[in-house]
Amino acid sequence: MAPNSVSITIEKPNNSVMEVNGTDSTMFLEKEKAVSTKQFTWVLLLKVHRAFACLSWLATAFGSMFVSLKKRIALSDVSDEEPKSRVRLYRFIKIFLFISIVALVIEIIAHFKKWNLNLIQPWEVQGLVQWSYMAWLSFRVDYIAPLVVTLSRFCTLLFLIQSLDRLVLCVGCFWIKYKKLKPTIEPDSIEIEDSSSFPMVLVQIPMCNEREVYEQSIAAACQLDWPKDRILIQVLDDSSDGNIQLLIKEEVSSWSQKGVNIIYRHRLIRTGYKAGNLKSAMSCDYVKDFEFVAIFDADFQPNPDFLKQTIPHFKGRPDLGLVQARWSFVNKDENLLTRLQNINLCFHFEVEQQVNGVFLNFFGFNGTAGVWRIKALEDSGGWLERTTVEDMDIAVRAHLNGWKFIFVNDVKVLCELPESYEAYKKQQHRWHSGPMQLFRLCFPAVITSKISIWKKANLICLFFLLRKLILPFYSFTLFCVILPLTMFIPEAELPLWVICYVPIFMSLLNILPSPKSFPFLVPYLLFENTMSVTKFNAMISGLFQLGSAYEWVVTKKTGRSSESDLLALAERESKSINEEKILRRHSESGLELLSKLKEQEVPPKKKKNKIFKQELALAFLLLTASARSLLSAHGVHFYFLLFQGLSFLVVGLDLIGEQIS
Repeated sequence: MAPNSVSITIEKPNNSVMEVNGTDSTMFLEKEKAVSTKQFTWVLLLKVHRAFACLSWLATAFGSMFVSLKKRIALSDVSDEEPKSRVRLYRFIKIFLFISIVALVIEIIAHFKKWNLNLIQPWEVQGLVQWSYMAWLSFRVDYIAPLVVTLSRFCTLLFLIQSLDRLVLCVGCFWIKYKKLKPTIEPDSIEIEDSSSFPMVLVQIPMCNEREVYEQSIAAACQLDWPKDRILIQVLDDSSDGNIQLLIKEEVSSWSQKGVNIIYRHRLIRTGYKAGNLKSAMSCDYVKDFEFVAIFDADFQPNPDFLKQTIPHFKGRPDLGLVQARWSFVNKDENLLTRLQNINLCFHFEVEQQVNGVFLNFFGFNGTAGVWRIKALEDSGGWLERTTVEDMDIAVRAHLNGWKFIFVNDVKVLCELPESYEAYKKQQHRWHSGPMQLFRLCFPAVITSKISIWKKANLICLFFLLRKLILPFYSFTLFCVILPLTMFIPEAELPLWVICYVPIFMSLLNILPSPKSFPFLVPYLLFENTMSVTKFNAMISGLFQLGSAYEWVVTKKTGRSSESDLLALAERESKSINEEKILRRHSESGLELLSKLKEQEVPPKKKKNKIFKQELALAFLLLTASARSLLSAHGVHFYFLLFQGLSFLVVGLDLIGEQIS
């Protein structure tokens, strides 16, 4: 056989055997190795190419983000962003941030030089930096760590108590759903054929410079299905803009000409804000002829059957003082900010209000979309101007006087959510500073009241302390102060269940009333922690009566319309076009009408970006702490601090929601 020959033997029929002989029998193996080597090289090159493409994409993304952030900061408006009362908190955050950066630099040096206090003797110390590091470790273990551990345990205890309260509320809501508990109306409580059986109802619409929403709110109130001789609508205008006053007057006049009992009232001096406005309206002589008063803020649009769904609850219940309806939001899907607000408010109405209404007959009045028995208002002292939460004030005083409340979850009133972070932040500041003002003022009245001791305990411990004071305190202290601090003090490290498992479980409970919001679980958790700085600052200013506690800024509206509003608007526009044609025929010239319309037009204002300094300072603080946690390979702590810091950065640069003019 030739030296380079290859013999192949194949056996049949059942099995096939291939036999290879000769000196070149490794030829196939060499080819296979060559092919596999080439394939491995190509795969490796492909992976390297993909890695470079990914890196270039990340570099481009970070570059574009940096350019956009630079433009955002250059075009931002930082003037008058924070009142003077908030400077102290901002200074504290800046000092904390500076110390954290210095500590991070020292920790990085110690990490790369592999310094260890247990292996270094005092005489082996080399250099001032190493000596400073050893001194810091000793001081940290002896003095700082015990204080941080004590504070973290205290905040963790508060966190668990508040979580237990939320869990109990959710169990109560589940029980209500399971047993199908809800307020009932007596049959034939109102004789439809006899208009005299309908009680006299006063409808109040307080507003102040509400150019965007005045028309739709007045129209919704004027279309309420109630006998015209048994209802009176008060438009309580506190506007300081003369043009807006004129527009509202004309709107009221047009509805009055259609046979609606509607009155326009304007105060020259706006004292007491909304409480002063309502108090002034209730002092009119004709109010004594009315039995109930329904209150709607300027952006609320009740359905025509609102009164027929709420007023009958009062029949046969002389101790019932308030019937509160639920809010429904026309712009809940407008942007991420409104989606997150919708989660919070759905939990507030579906769980908190409903559970407290069924089991306690008490909850905080929401200031709008509710019907009061006028006698309950008068017995409780009427509207007072002592706080920025006049609705909660009157609810607490009515509760102390023995009046009961009902929450009707199936009656919904359309309204609008703030679409910009600036407007939302101002709203939340008022909502969290006012309760602390009220707690200081009404605490003696609660102690000396004649209600049961259990109702006193609920009012003080749960309604005020736990849900209005403890919640913003531990949220800010635990997640924005202690958590980044523990990254530099490993002896006081928070357990994983405190920063991960329990918060996620609580967020799941919050999202249950709005199941469509489950994809926003993580953004909701991060955003709630981000808002803690605003709520904490508001709580402190209200508790200690600082300058910003009595700030009252009307929440900016955009005038979003529902589908039914758009249909009604189309009908009104078609009618207005026909009326305009008639006017032009009878006038000497249509140019006169055109000039009047142009005079009323308001030039559009450019939307300005805002920079929120407190949020930015906290963003850099949390990112600094995340860099420190990366050195220690903390895992979940690092990711939580990283994403929480990024959420503060997004909010601080006003990248969430819409900017306002």
